[in-house]
Amino acid sequence: MKEIVLVKYGEIALKGLNKKTFEDMLTKNIKRRIKSLGKFICTSAQSTLYITPDDDNADLSEVVDRVGKIFGIAALCRACVCDKDFTDIAEKSIEYLSDILSCAGTFKVTAKRADKAFPMKSPEICMELGGILLEKFPNLTVDVKNPEVTVTVEIRDTNAYVHAENIKGAGGLPVGSSGKAMLLLSGGIDSPVAGWMMAKRGVHIAAIHYVSPPYTSDRAQLKVEQLCEKLTDYCGGIAFYCVPFTELQEAIKDNCPEEFFTIIMRRLMMEIAQRIAAKDNCLALITGESVGQVASQTMAAIACTDAVCRIPVFRPLVGMDKTEIIEIARKIDTFETSTLPYEDCCTVFTPRHPKVRPILSDVEKAQNSFDFEPLIQKAVENTEMKTFNYGG
Repeated sequence: MKEIVLVKYGEIALKGLNKKTFEDMLTKNIKRRIKSLGKFICTSAQSTLYITPDDDNADLSEVVDRVGKIFGIAALCRACVCDKDFTDIAEKSIEYLSDILSCAGTFKVTAKRADKAFPMKSPEICMELGGILLEKFPNLTVDVKNPEVTVTVEIRDTNAYVHAENIKGAGGLPVGSSGKAMLLLSGGIDSPVAGWMMAKRGVHIAAIHYVSPPYTSDRAQLKVEQLCEKLTDYCGGIAFYCVPFTELQEAIKDNCPEEFFTIIMRRLMMEIAQRIAAKDNCLALITGESVGQVASQTMAAIACTDAVCRIPVFRPLVGMDKTEIIEIARKIDTFETSTLPYEDCCTVFTPRHPKVRPILSDVEKAQNSFDFEPLIQKAVENTEMKTFNYGG
């Protein structure tokens, strides 16, 4: 019995004249993600992508698991391929769905007749197939409102398809369809979630992280690299930039008022991120900031930080509270790693009384009291880069 994976588009279906571009990008993302699982033929028609195994040993369960994390997909399912003949549909439905229907108490049948030339209309298909399944599986009763199992028959151009489990996809747009941006990735809970949210909008993510040895440990960097690896499940390959930041932090501490330490540190981080972003063709920066969460995330502080930015700064978590962010972190499996007890450079030299309503002119005056440019250039030049790929 031939089995395939049906992938239903999300927002792509609404893209009009640009639809083909988005379809091609989604198809490429899927092919890359399942390449190691065997040989597959990917074709598209009627806002659906068909993943057909061209290998008897293909692991469709793993295909579904991987494809379910790819942005741009509304839903997906494993389905049995049938001839466009009701007798064949009925026979294969009994065989293909035997395990799930034998264990269920209630069910219903739905039909989608995209090929209007098929001789039976959707209500007839539902009624006839429902009767056959009731006779074959005496444990079943019909429940059209809240069934345990929904048997779906899809009559399409070349074949009919039967399935009983529709899996919700990741939604959003294919990664890469909205350009590239640089994520300021700390070891905390928020920034990985911010990266995931922007990837969902089709943004290809690169990541930048700041280390301050000996104040931060190798384990802190390893923790962030592990977060990068986890994000590749959704974001695909990620270029990871690691910036040596010790000298800049020490210079801020020695030459600037303590109350402005965090704001000036953030401004220098943004400056470095922009320069590296330009080299990697990134069009924007991404941060995990949420208004009011900490002293550096008040509106006044964010305004002072943004004053040094020459490219857009996306803050997808800006209006979310911590419980909402944690819920997503758990969903994408970054929470446990983010809460490992290895601190990043943002906790180094934390002021006792940070300025929560800084005035830009005061911050600029404090920052301009020392020439940070040589240290900024040195940090950029000594930045190390590595790439994390899915499954790598």
